[in-house]
Amino acid sequence: MAYRFIHSADIHLDSPLRSLALRDPELSNLIANATRRAFVRIIDLCLEEQVDALLLAGDLYDGEQTSMKTARFLADQIRRLDQAGTACFIIRGNHDALSKITYELVFPDSVKVFGGRAEAVEIARSTADCPVFIHGLSFKQPQALENLLGKYKPPVEGAINIGLLHTSLDGAPGHDPYSPCKLADLEASGFTYWALGHIHKRRVESGACTIVMPGIPQGRDINEAGPKSVTLVTIKDDRSVHTEERLISLAQFERLTVDVTKIDDWPFLVKDMSRAIAEARRAVPSEQLVVRLRLKGRTPLAWRIRRDAHLLEAELEQRAAGIGSCWIEKIEIDCHAPGGFNALPGDPRTELRRLIEDEVLKSPAFQIEAGKIIEELKDQLPAECRDIFGVDEAAFEAAIRRLTKEGALDVLARLHAMAGDERSADAAQAA
Repeated sequence: MAYRFIHSADIHLDSPLRSLALRDPELSNLIANATRRAFVRIIDLCLEEQVDALLLAGDLYDGEQTSMKTARFLADQIRRLDQAGTACFIIRGNHDALSKITYELVFPDSVKVFGGRAEAVEIARSTADCPVFIHGLSFKQPQALENLLGKYKPPVEGAINIGLLHTSLDGAPGHDPYSPCKLADLEASGFTYWALGHIHKRRVESGACTIVMPGIPQGRDINEAGPKSVTLVTIKDDRSVHTEERLISLAQFERLTVDVTKIDDWPFLVKDMSRAIAEARRAVPSEQLVVRLRLKGRTPLAWRIRRDAHLLEAELEQRAAGIGSCWIEKIEIDCHAPGGFNALPGDPRTELRRLIEDEVLKSPAFQIEAGKIIEELKDQLPAECRDIFGVDEAAFEAAIRRLTKEGALDVLARLHAMAGDERSADAAQAA
């Protein structure tokens, strides 16, 4: 008889989402609630599919949780599984290693939370069925720089062996190293299936051993774009493995680039962008679309787009609301005016731009002062927001150049607006 389970990880219940809240508190609340609702959907799927178990491979919580509201929510959802006779196997990851709820919440007997010593739990089955063992290990600290694979118990001969492991695997950008191991090590382990967690992007490796990183079930920012899912797994007595991706996310982040080349009418610009958003909304399977817009190309409206970016964002937010279940997360401006930078060489604002770009922005004194200002701003931000200025010195310097250049363009756009000179504004905005 087949053994069937849902494999998920990195749910991050009650993730604070402070960086998103800085831009739009209402959108932040939507995504925070979507994380919980995604977990409810996971439980719903377990019940609908009548699976044998739910496997959670780490980071169920986002940190050291103390909220009793979170505890009650989790207890209610686990109770639904228990009442249906569905087992639940949980390991802790780097984010929930210190979670008080994990240690203090009393789960029913159908739930197994693996501790700091590797265990292999045998599943009660008919003697006619192939034996199944679930292996797991939770590291008790938020850092695990060593490979924990060697601490696992060896596979039980003649049985279906399923392992839960929270790991950075071969490494991934934006993820802390955590119990790093090689794919080849997992393939050679003798296990039937490895249920991984930690990397927020889905990955499936099939062979003698099936290895699945299900990804995060609900994206929390634009860097977690795309549809998010869990994995429905069926393992037959002959140890053949069948996996199915099942969409879970309620809100889906997407990047949308709109070419505004040659558009010279503001109402048409808004209409064209609204059409692009509506098309993206129809193509997204999740209930909510959260879109980051990027405007590119050459248009006579380039100076006005930069000057009136907040007005454009407000208009598009209104259009998105009319489309329904659609949000504008941010607008990035990468469009320029037609013609060259030297279109009006005698215009004082054109000369001002040349002075700013060639002498001011490149001067060591300015770079040092700008760096000090950004460092002060960075120190005042929540820890999870600070990476917007880069994670190393080179990225930080690139951020300074980008921000100061954009700031100079914003100043010039406002000077042109004050003068009411569209033609010279276009020339000054041209790249």
